[in-house]
Amino acid sequence: MSPTPIPRSSLSAEQRQQRLLIRRKEVGLLIDRVTDVVSTDFPGHYPGEDNAWDLERFKKQFHVQIHEYEDDHMVFDLVGIDAAIANAIRRILIAETPAMAIEYAYISQNTSVVQDEVLAQRLGLVPICAPIEMFEYPVREVDGTIREMHDRCILSFKLHVKCERNPRAAPDETDPKKLYINSDVTSGMLEFEPKGGQADFLPEGSVEVANKDILLAKLRPGQEIICDCIAILGVGKDHAKFSPVAPATYRLMPTVTITQPITGDDAHRFSKCFSKGVIKVRTSTGKPAEDASKSRGGIGSNEVPTEAGVPYASVRNPRGDSVSREALRHPEFSDKVRLGRRRDHFIFDIEGTGVRAVDNLVVNAIDLLMDKCVQMKQEIERQRGEMDYEEAPAPEGVTEGADTTDKVEE
Repeated sequence: MSPTPIPRSSLSAEQRQQRLLIRRKEVGLLIDRVTDVVSTDFPGHYPGEDNAWDLERFKKQFHVQIHEYEDDHMVFDLVGIDAAIANAIRRILIAETPAMAIEYAYISQNTSVVQDEVLAQRLGLVPICAPIEMFEYPVREVDGTIREMHDRCILSFKLHVKCERNPRAAPDETDPKKLYINSDVTSGMLEFEPKGGQADFLPEGSVEVANKDILLAKLRPGQEIICDCIAILGVGKDHAKFSPVAPATYRLMPTVTITQPITGDDAHRFSKCFSKGVIKVRTSTGKPAEDASKSRGGIGSNEVPTEAGVPYASVRNPRGDSVSREALRHPEFSDKVRLGRRRDHFIFDIEGTGVRAVDNLVVNAIDLLMDKCVQMKQEIERQRGEMDYEEAPAPEGVTEGADTTDKVEE
């Protein structure tokens, strides 16, 4: 049951203004639909108001808060930006942040049950750690092949594994890992072979497989795999194997606003409509202002009963809400709570593949976004005739005068 909509004509001017501000800040959640999802043509700009860009005001409104951090996982909040910027960061993380991956697999021997094509695909999906700032993108011919392989654009790996019986295994042993030697072919068996001057300019141990326990094939005595692999620098929009994140997502911050006090047994039933920890049943002290300060909801003073000693529902942690909208299904609660999501509060959850630390990936994605903005600004200036093509600096990563016309998408 959805909350009964209030006719616009019955609202005072102050109520209409408050309703307008809520619609600007929140995406509304009703039991059967989502409202106010469309942004303005120019985010943050509204008719009849002076919304000119102000850097100082943006600095005050924008902030970043990190909630969880590990080398391969990070959860952080971006507050005070538009969805277009948040989504651009996510898309760049997935599709345009560079990483190394195996592109060519030269299989000279494979007597395992895994077909050559499947083995090559599995090798390509193995994440590889490497200092990518020391490498450059390979130049491709029209047919997609690499024009020249040199030590600044490739990494070479060798996989040579042969399975044999373990002479020390017990006669009644049944575990293949003890009964045979090299029964499992894993990513950790890939050996890096420096080419050209890589032994000199690459720090020792800087090139390795991110996860050494990825199963590639199973062997039995007499079976063997011999393969030479070439890894190159690429981006996720060329192939998913180059994407350094898995996955990169964001969601809007949930909002739970109690508009009328929910007390007694109803408070306990109301708390069960949400994920654990979102709603807390407190006991009123008879001091509404003091009780309201404990709320994490939208309008804390509306939660609190005026009498002392009354159990009441209070918003404790809206971040944990799964947005099930269960509370709106109950008639006794549907008119007492407003659910939504903050339009400018994004909760990012980034999980890396291990090729680089996640915080470095996020910074790299923001740098790439800034480069795109600079290039767009330069193009606008060219269109207006404010800049000559000869005066414009070459984009980052492109050598001035280099021929890039033959680069094609795979």
